[in-house]
Amino acid sequence: MAEQLHDVGRGVTICAETFGDPSDPPLLLLMGLGMQMVRWHETFVERLTDRGLFVIRCDNRDSGRSTYFSDVPPPRLAQLARRRFDPRQYRLTDMAADTAGLLDALGLDSAHVAGASMGGMIAQTLAAEHPRRVRSLVSIMSNTGSRWHGQPALKTYPVLLKRPARDLDAYLAQQVLVHGAVGSPGLPADDPLFLEIARRSYGRNPDLTGTGRQLAAILASGDRTRQLHRISAPTLVIHGDRDRMIALSGGRATARAIPGAELHVIPGMGHDLPRENWPEVIDSIVHHVRGAEAARTPRSPAP
Repeated sequence: MAEQLHDVGRGVTICAETFGDPSDPPLLLLMGLGMQMVRWHETFVERLTDRGLFVIRCDNRDSGRSTYFSDVPPPRLAQLARRRFDPRQYRLTDMAADTAGLLDALGLDSAHVAGASMGGMIAQTLAAEHPRRVRSLVSIMSNTGSRWHGQPALKTYPVLLKRPARDLDAYLAQQVLVHGAVGSPGLPADDPLFLEIARRSYGRNPDLTGTGRQLAAILASGDRTRQLHRISAPTLVIHGDRDRMIALSGGRATARAIPGAELHVIPGMGHDLPRENWPEVIDSIVHHVRGAEAARTPRSPAP
């Protein structure tokens, strides 16, 4: 289905796209900081639908074609360092409410939810605050919000908060810079798949001013460890051991915080989803979803 805009309430519109058979178990994919839904590449998505899943991908607020909160100025570095923000600044709980509203708009009472980086934080918050909406949770290269585990280095903030690019070439150079700072070691900056996604993102919306507000939402939400203790959905935590944005300690802390969570560490993976790691990531997600679906399906009584 082509991209569609959905009113999710509270003046927010979320852009989403669906793939596969709606009668299959639904899997909602949430992308990370400053990233658009096209970061979940169609080939990645199609491999999931080929395995029997109905897949939804979406732009978070302040990214892509979803609502931008332009009336709230992006935070300055000093505000990020002190964690003091504009009183109108939204938080992860608001982004999780957007996600619940999207499920409503799509006519889904619940879904399996997989989120990468900030998307993992949104997925965690949704599972904690709206437990009946989440059949299972997959948290990828994310953290708990604790200052002691998996926090990005302050030196990465200037890279993430560059001014909007003036043209496509500047935008691509900006994306290459970000990838060089946090991506998987050894993946070339001119990787064709990476550049394809960057060009598509620019064509959809080159405005990156929402990235600062998204980062502020993460920091303003604070340490979510106690909140994660409340999650009852079957949970899989996936993390690369070469992640320079959110260190592996963030994934380990997430797995410890969520009751019964399983941790899957992928050697060599940084803060991205390289094509080389797709088979392992997809296999892990599908296995997890199938297990959760089997557990929620009532068994027939013995004769």
